[in-house]
Amino acid sequence: MINRLLVANRGEIARRVFATCRAMGVQTVAVYSDADADAPFVAEADEAVRLPGATPAETYLRVDLILDAARRSGADAVHPGYGFLAENAEFAAAVTDAGLTWVGPPARVIAAMGDKLAAKALLAEAGVPMLPSWTDTDEVTDFPVLVKASAGGGGRGMRIVRDADELAEATASASREAAAAFGDGTVFIERYVERGRHVEVQIFGDSHGRVVALGDRECSIQRRHQKIVEEAPAVVPERVRKALHEAAVAAGRAVDYLGAGTVEFLLAPGGEFFFLEMNTRLQVEHPVTELCTGLDLVGLQLLVAEGEPLPATLPESIGHAIEVRLCAEDAAAGWRPATGTLHRFTVGAVATEFGGLAGPGLRLDSGVVAGSVVGVHYDSMLAKVIAWGRTRAEATRLLASALARAELHGVTTNRDLLVRVLRSAAFAAVEIDTGFLDRHPEVFAPLLPADRLPITALAAALAGAAQRRATAQVLGGLPSGWRNVPAVPQVTRFVGPGDDEIEIRYRLDRTGRLADWSSTPTKDAAESAGASDVALVEVTPDRVVLDVDGVRRAYHVHRVGSAVFVDGPDGAASLAELPRLPLPTAAVAAGSLLAPLPGVVTRVHVQVGQRVTAGDPLLTLEAMKLEHPVLAPIDGVVAELPVPTGGQVQTGAVLAVVDEKDSR
Repeated sequence: MINRLLVANRGEIARRVFATCRAMGVQTVAVYSDADADAPFVAEADEAVRLPGATPAETYLRVDLILDAARRSGADAVHPGYGFLAENAEFAAAVTDAGLTWVGPPARVIAAMGDKLAAKALLAEAGVPMLPSWTDTDEVTDFPVLVKASAGGGGRGMRIVRDADELAEATASASREAAAAFGDGTVFIERYVERGRHVEVQIFGDSHGRVVALGDRECSIQRRHQKIVEEAPAVVPERVRKALHEAAVAAGRAVDYLGAGTVEFLLAPGGEFFFLEMNTRLQVEHPVTELCTGLDLVGLQLLVAEGEPLPATLPESIGHAIEVRLCAEDAAAGWRPATGTLHRFTVGAVATEFGGLAGPGLRLDSGVVAGSVVGVHYDSMLAKVIAWGRTRAEATRLLASALARAELHGVTTNRDLLVRVLRSAAFAAVEIDTGFLDRHPEVFAPLLPADRLPITALAAALAGAAQRRATAQVLGGLPSGWRNVPAVPQVTRFVGPGDDEIEIRYRLDRTGRLADWSSTPTKDAAESAGASDVALVEVTPDRVVLDVDGVRRAYHVHRVGSAVFVDGPDGAASLAELPRLPLPTAAVAAGSLLAPLPGVVTRVHVQVGQRVTAGDPLLTLEAMKLEHPVLAPIDGVVAELPVPTGGQVQTGAVLAVVDEKDSR
């Protein structure tokens, strides 16, 4: 019987496990790095133990520190979450050797499946279909291929290669990324299937020799080989579903599987499928299976770890569930990770957190709350938003609407992209595969149309004026902007999306109504003067109602210092109000490339004085456990490289300077 459980992970993972523990009466222990001292999961645990370490990212991978935390807290069991320690055979063995209950498959199973090359050979003997693979680049003659990390997953250490000339560099880059993420740079090469779909089967095994399939999931929509939209069940013919389940159970039986696991397959357009890997842990996307079956998979993990058999009768999958991964990243800027403080984090109409639903509705599994600081040390995922409906279309509509209405202030997220994917005709028609985002560039457009940005900025300006009147120390009863020369408009300037500057000019009459307004044109929208007939219906510091061409539109405005966040019916905008009298600032040399976020320069590809063309790689920046290439924006000559290999940089630091004048 498990009485006190230590979760050897962080964020949303730990909060999810804690939720089940509370329902089962199990005490909880959290471990945390210095960077996570104020994180929600630490506060929710019954006890928490600090993990000292050289860097925040290393602390959660230190087996000795975690075992010491278990000893000091009196924990009698360890749950690895669904991070890298969940697939670390040495960690599993160390936990059991310490006399603790390990919530997961035995170390021997983890070791067998952790080496993907060995796993492919083992499961091929069990009759599980496989793709051809190679370990020697010289053996590869047919393209395209996929370079994969042997010891890892989650998209790290993976590269698609379509030409033989690119194979050596792709292999080296994947090996470096795998070594940084998993401590093992071993990679192998596999045939790449065009238009393939990523479908997986949830399996469970108990200590009484039973292995079962608990449904399947579609996980094809991915960025950088990492899933961002998952759904259950997969939309496949029943004959294919049956064959997938049989192959997954065969894989589990081949290794006497125990606990929760996921067998992942690549589904070819013709219905043929191939084994990808077995993840010896609970998956990030497990909530969609929970919502369709009504099962608590973490609860099942704990019962199986205690030696209990799986229930004799398992429920069938009902309805449809879709999950999206809400991440701190700028999808339109090459998935650049984003950092900052979440000033507001509200997803409306959520029926439950970390648990099941009694009917159609929304579930939120989040690692953050309003006020959380998003740093660079960990994965960019903020939360998972999950919808269950009686049909796929019902779940899709519910989820897309909830995301579009969510108030996400302070950190750039991939919310707009997720909404556009869910609302796309291709998604509705199940025309999906792992290359979906490459073929649908339209989903990268922001929800807020460019021609609606001036109206949104006007709402921000009016709310700002209302706030100033509400806090005025003298003559607070006068209308905003009152003056003896009414022809002179009020002027508010903002920096908007893409760092474009937008200037709003407006006049209010003596009754407080909007007399007229205009805006400077942005690069994507014509000047708004005369473009819309706008009347001011209502204004407060946090809510503005405008009548635009006869249609009333409500805008919710949230100000934090000079930052202004506006949520309207067309979409959301993050603006920065500029001071009326800006102070002089130091100029940055023309051609400077600035660090988009803190990180480490892992490679410098060029030298000072070297000629480059636009798109050439200059250096590689590592942040949030991924490599981010920094490319030359123009043809020119490298004038400066101020950061050496291994150098750490902060946001805005100059990484390189390319001089266009010397490009001749």
